[in-house]
Amino acid sequence: MSVATAFIGPDHRNLNSYSLNRGIDWPLLCVILILLVIGLAMVESSSISVAAVRYSDPFFFLKRQLIAVALGVAGATFIVARISTKLMERSSMLIFAGTVLALALVLVPGIGVEVNGAQRWIRLGVMNLQVSELAKLSVTLYVAGYLMRHGERLRSSFDAFMKPVVLIGLAGALCLLEPDYGSTVMIMAIAVGMIFLGGVRVWQFLVCVVLLVALAAFFIWTSEYRTNRVIDFFDPWANAYDGGFQLVQALIAVGSGSITGVGFGNSVQKLFYLPEAHTDFVFAVFAEEMGLIGVATLIGIYLFLIYRILWVALKAQQVGNGFGAFVSYGVAIWISLQSFISMSVNLGLLPTKGLTLPMISYGGSSMLAMCLALGVVMRVSLESRLLLPEAEDE
Repeated sequence: MSVATAFIGPDHRNLNSYSLNRGIDWPLLCVILILLVIGLAMVESSSISVAAVRYSDPFFFLKRQLIAVALGVAGATFIVARISTKLMERSSMLIFAGTVLALALVLVPGIGVEVNGAQRWIRLGVMNLQVSELAKLSVTLYVAGYLMRHGERLRSSFDAFMKPVVLIGLAGALCLLEPDYGSTVMIMAIAVGMIFLGGVRVWQFLVCVVLLVALAAFFIWTSEYRTNRVIDFFDPWANAYDGGFQLVQALIAVGSGSITGVGFGNSVQKLFYLPEAHTDFVFAVFAEEMGLIGVATLIGIYLFLIYRILWVALKAQQVGNGFGAFVSYGVAIWISLQSFISMSVNLGLLPTKGLTLPMISYGGSSMLAMCLALGVVMRVSLESRLLLPEAEDE
């Protein structure tokens, strides 16, 4: 067995040589590394004061984030990138079932860890694992596998359309019980977006969207704290010292940044004015320190990342790797939507919701899940580039 056959997997025996330089998608890798570096810098800048006061260590959060990055990069490089997409496809249902089981275990007293009234984590030695973050990747793999197995039936049978919706709805319901409304929205959005790209009939897609919007509205208006968030969103200044405090402080931070920003590390709002400055509202600190120019640059970096993932998806389609293409589309939906929501919340364009800014915000589980997802995309790109050499220099 050649090195390529062992690395790529038994479904790609026509590949009889492997070149690391030829296989790596350097533009994709570079933009990922840039975002990781920016993220580490912003975690340190936004958390230094809080870490110094709470833990007597200004680098407390940076150290933990470095561990998460190291685990994520190692997992993506030495595990995910060495698994053929054919094996991922065959294992996608099992992975999804394991994730649903883990989401259920989170709710079991003694197994799940409760923090600030939410039971979302399982303690795993060096870090607490938030299963709902890994569920985003699991759902992406499951839907991609389902589209490959039942794509034709999906376009003609309502039952085939409803099966993945119901199963993913189960995962979403378990997230709601934690409660984790943000992850539920993301999981359902990723799944529905991928099913739409899979060619489902428009009326089925619209019915699903209307149903999800109705359910989202129901869960908002039947929950007092979610209802108050929506009310505070429309006029945060009317409740600036209570429910609207976080959004008001975020808007002050963004406005203070002006065009060029106050300079890296010089944010005022992170000094105990803006809650969660290193997690959900790190973008506001970034806007304050880097200004409009920095914000435009960061958005441009994200846009290039999304463009490159879509490019990988198109190349995968060209070589007949439908599963890899669907997974890449799913990851692109995930990153673009979560980035948009996170930035919009910080800018006061959407109600406050706890979603991290991918690869920028502090959060070990979020970082780990995103690194693994991008590792899958790198794997898809690797297989496409080895099967389609002319894609190397594009």
